[in-house]
Amino acid sequence: MLTVTDTFQGFSVDDLEAARMFYADRLGFEAVLGDMGLEITLPGGRSVFVYAKEDHEPATFTILNLAVPDIDRAVEELAAAGVALERYDGLPQDEKGVMRGRAAGRGPDIAWFTDPAGNVLAVIGD
Repeated sequence: MLTVTDTFQGFSVDDLEAARMFYADRLGFEAVLGDMGLEITLPGGRSVFVYAKEDHEPATFTILNLAVPDIDRAVEELAAAGVALERYDGLPQDEKGVMRGRAAGRGPDIAWFTDPAGNVLAVIGD
């Protein structure tokens, strides 16, 4: 069996400084740029490693889910920080861009947005 001492996740971007500014200034996470890339410290103490890739292609799936106690407040805070929510054809999103899964008996309330590299992130109501 494989011996593992630690784990972390990672994803690519096309511009590390733009990513650092987004994750630090807009989302409020600690984001430290180092020789190898960007280390973002997430709530709860976990971290994610972000690296530059010249031929970066945005992930077509959600790379990071952020659990929030109040999705409406989270959406307002994102808007105040200049972050626009994604709208997806065929999904029942309300005027704010939130898919109200809880009320429909279809999972959590969720809203999606992208980082400067086009990677998809989500806020999910607890």
